Amino acid sequence: MTKPNTHYKELKDSYLFFGIAQKVNAYLEKNPGKRVLRLGIGDVTLPLCPAVIDALHKAVDDQSKKESFHGYMPECGDPALRECVHRYYAERGIALEKDEVFVSSGASDELGDILDLFDKDNTVLIMEPAYPAYVDANVIAGHRILHLPADKENGFLPMPDKAHKADLIYICSPNNPTGAVFSREQLKKWVDFAKEHETVILFDAAYEAFIEDETLPHSIFEIEGAKDCAIEICSLSKTAGFTGTRCGYTVIPKALERGGMNFNAMWVRNRTTKTNGVSYIIQRGAAAVFTPEGQRQIHENIRLYKENAAELMKVLDALGIWYCGGKNAPYIWMKCPDGMGSWEFFDFLLEKLQIVGTPGEGFGSCGEGFFRFSTFGNPDDTKEAARRLYEAFKK
Repeated sequence: MTKPNTHYKELKDSYLFFGIAQKVNAYLEKNPGKRVLRLGIGDVTLPLCPAVIDALHKAVDDQSKKESFHGYMPECGDPALRECVHRYYAERGIALEKDEVFVSSGASDELGDILDLFDKDNTVLIMEPAYPAYVDANVIAGHRILHLPADKENGFLPMPDKAHKADLIYICSPNNPTGAVFSREQLKKWVDFAKEHETVILFDAAYEAFIEDETLPHSIFEIEGAKDCAIEICSLSKTAGFTGTRCGYTVIPKALERGGMNFNAMWVRNRTTKTNGVSYIIQRGAAAVFTPEGQRQIHENIRLYKENAAELMKVLDALGIWYCGGKNAPYIWMKCPDGMGSWEFFDFLLEKLQIVGTPGEGFGSCGEGFFRFSTFGNPDDTKEAARRLYEAFKK
């Protein structure tokens, strides 16, 4: 008899955002004509920038002509796009080899696929509150999971402890869901810990483009020693609006080895076995992100999302409600007012104010009593949501 992967039984009944969507749909069925203000799921609302659109159109035209047609792309990425990413890192003073950069179909896909590199007999350390897919992907893979609590007292930026006996460590900075960002000194402690214990860090840099405080690191490879212990996964979804277009990149240094095996070489073997590469059209659009005009245009979009964050932060400041994030990240992580639980606050916002956010408990038990707002929404909706929050909780 075929044996299924029984680890699926260990997953929660439904993914967090699927459950939220069901709640919102049920509310709208009971309240036809009501319009909810959506500040929940971190999907972008602004279109792809003109530089990307122009590149996509040209790539489509290329596919219509025999002399410029492209079939299968290199499994590890178009050399031209890998060069763009290589140059992007070099501009930050990070020296990579071009074949240390791999093109992916997005960070979410890669965060799951990358677990192919690691034996099932590994223990994974996940800082919580955490992006739910970190936990779910490792449950499916059969890994043991250690949950490292983060809280208001440490600014949701926990530090390593010798008691942590883990083989893999997830670090997301800027963090989803809390918006907190590790300093260089804090990341150095994690890198030193990983090197001492021969652990590998999976560094999720999906939101690095939102960092405006240039004393904060955009990449773990800005930290000395990280090439010996880290893999970095990044995405163009939030950086450049590729949520519906799907492209990202992963950096695996050639210096990263464990047990006599080289992870860069292993990933080349994995990709050449399991993929036929990201499409030519998408990779041409992605390359346009890294042009001077593409960078100018995407940062103009990011500026609008930051204005959304400023609207919400202004109201929370006026109400005296604690929060983190917002300035260097597209998420605001707030303490639920009046001692409410996170799902209690979700229900209050939906039913009384017609605002949708994300309850902190959905990101792990450490998130109870907290709530996440996404700043990717429509600016008018965000302003109206901020106004309703102020009116509801002003003293």
